[in-house]
Amino acid sequence: MWDKLCAWDNLCAAYHFAALGKRGKSDVAAFEQKLGDQLIALQDDLQTRRYHPGSYRHFYIYEPKRRRISAAPFRDRVLHHALCNVIEPIFEPLFINDSYANRANKGTHAAIDRLQYFAQHYRYVLRADIVQHFPSLDHDILRQMLAKTLRDPKQPASYTNDTGWLIDTILNSNVGTLSPEYTPILFANDNAMAHQRPRGLPIGNLTSQFWSNVYLNDFDWFVQRDLGCPAYLRYVDDFALFSNNKAELWDYKCAIIKQLAKLRLVIHQHKADVIPCEQGIPWLGFVVYPSHRMLKRRNVVKFVRKLQHNLDLYFDAQISFAELDASINGWVNHVRYADTWGLRNHIFNSHPIPALPKPKT
Repeated sequence: MWDKLCAWDNLCAAYHFAALGKRGKSDVAAFEQKLGDQLIALQDDLQTRRYHPGSYRHFYIYEPKRRRISAAPFRDRVLHHALCNVIEPIFEPLFINDSYANRANKGTHAAIDRLQYFAQHYRYVLRADIVQHFPSLDHDILRQMLAKTLRDPKQPASYTNDTGWLIDTILNSNVGTLSPEYTPILFANDNAMAHQRPRGLPIGNLTSQFWSNVYLNDFDWFVQRDLGCPAYLRYVDDFALFSNNKAELWDYKCAIIKQLAKLRLVIHQHKADVIPCEQGIPWLGFVVYPSHRMLKRRNVVKFVRKLQHNLDLYFDAQISFAELDASINGWVNHVRYADTWGLRNHIFNSHPIPALPKPKT
């Protein structure tokens, strides 16, 4: 595994994945300017165990909610891709089919399709999400889960091999990154030192997205196998359970709360209600009904504001027509998965898009 991770072909592939769509950025261009030297140095640092992650750049985003994003240096992002290239295929067959985030041939729209399919076949749904998901992920628990699958056959008692060293190095660089975003929670049998447990995975790291799926994989199987839920799906920390029996879903909720506590996680209990599917299910920016889908109002308001802002920038010659067009097409390609034809016509009639400028002769 380690030789495959450090292999030249893997590091080259990792660079191309990390640079995809980002080659116009200064840090990517600087790395690419001396690409061979950079990859050789990274390979040597890995093989000699001298690799050490750089400092994160932190900033906040406010849609759909306030979140602290931690951007790793580009060299580290290449390393994250190199690691995931090797270990993801090991874990992928272990995941349930109905886990949709950050996986090949899955994604947001597949998760919406699947939720609507369940809504068409069951009367009731329990939808829930985890409080402070990424800031809450416990490093010791995550290490145990990773070690269970990545354990070195030659050292069955642990995973203290090169790959384990690299995972620990990345995890240790994450300690405290999201501390400002975490509200301490005491669980059963916790002592006064529990709040000092290392926790939190930076939002923005490829490894964080992947390890989030690893962290919740046992929980996914608990819902499907132990509870016997006939219809369940998850996208990151949002999940939904379906049944034709309301009382059964309330029982599921109690069992879920106890099971997540073992992972040092809690759900937003006040939002986790059992509702009829025909009432509409809030899900990944949409409201999904058995027969149709609507876009959440706040997402409409957000786009209209952004569209007007970009139109102002375009008319002031601060962005190109191509940039304006790309921002519009990106939104249209997303919302076309809902019943938004009339909405789109209304928005673009009230905010006319200028014609493509004729090329200069």
